Amino acid sequence: MDGNERFVSNARLADATLGHLRRTEIATNQKPFAVILGCSDSRVPAELVFDQGLGDLFVIRVAGNIVAPSQLASVEFAAQAFGTALVVVLGHSNCGAVSATLDDLTPDRPEAPQTLNSIISRIRPVIVPLVELGTANNLPREALMRAGVRANIRASVDAIQRGTALLEKMVTSGEMLVVGAEYDLQTGKVELLQALRTRATTNPPPVGSSSENR
Repeated sequence: MDGNERFVSNARLADATLGHLRRTEIATNQKPFAVILGCSDSRVPAELVFDQGLGDLFVIRVAGNIVAPSQLASVEFAAQAFGTALVVVLGHSNCGAVSATLDDLTPDRPEAPQTLNSIISRIRPVIVPLVELGTANNLPREALMRAGVRANIRASVDAIQRGTALLEKMVTSGEMLVVGAEYDLQTGKVELLQALRTRATTNPPPVGSSSENR
């Protein structure tokens, strides 16, 4: 979050960790201190948003920051191979995948292409109740979008926490912390969604020395 503050204020420090010395340092070993499951949106590159350098973040990007088997496997890999103990699900305002899901639930709209539906189908279950509520209360689409983005983040956090026996065990024991966050495309700020935080029963392992002060 300190890194995001630097990003917002245009006071980035990570440039110092992008040179050839840093590349050489991590060429044969890495120890990312966080996994970021984020959206593929070109406006939300995690390393820039959090002002981190080479080797600091293990980034998984997919449209709509959804959780599928390959994403779960990637999180498990980082946890087992590198000891990464923090997972951040990073959604963002005006998410195109959430918008496409709202469109798909609008009567008389053309059916989404099958390839896009593979993403929409994972977001739809959390959007349907919102659409029903919005219809009943005549909520504007903008309000549904805001609520939908956060509901989708919440669903991905839950999917990671319960996704596999290993991840569930790590979360329950306090070895892993999973947190949801929303990036604002206008301001550049990341807001942690505190209600989504898993309360670790023990402190997570210390991060790699290259990132401890970042």
